[in-house]
Amino acid sequence: MKIAIGNDHAAVELKNEIKAYLEGKGHELIDFGTNTNESCDYPNFGEAVGKAVVNNEAECGVLICGTGIGISIAANKVKGVRAAVCSEPVSARLTKEHNNANVIAFGARIVGVEVAKAIVDAYLDAEYEGERHQRRVDMISAIEM
Repeated sequence: MKIAIGNDHAAVELKNEIKAYLEGKGHELIDFGTNTNESCDYPNFGEAVGKAVVNNEAECGVLICGTGIGISIAANKVKGVRAAVCSEPVSARLTKEHNNANVIAFGARIVGVEVAKAIVDAYLDAEYEGERHQRRVDMISAIEM
């Protein structure tokens, strides 16, 4: 699977761990994040990953900042992105199954490496259930301007 990944300065180390983990599982990653600890602006990375996903350059996205919140808000400004912050694997699975989320986010200051791996595994292993959920996903899409 081709996955877009992005991060800010607070998440360089965790991004590198997750990137290596996913590549080790055979995934191809497009890295839109920073590789330095110098302060930078997370909206740029959220937007870049969001655009890569909606433009079909990647099948999904993974975003990491200090909390996962700011970078996911930025990604959600890209029309067609459904980004969800997940701090544990159950939410990661359910956001794919019920919301057809195409981007997940988490915080390097919130979760450790092993929980982050469990989050991405739960998300990537899940499949959108459609059917009763599609009406609500369509309603979300209709809100976009």
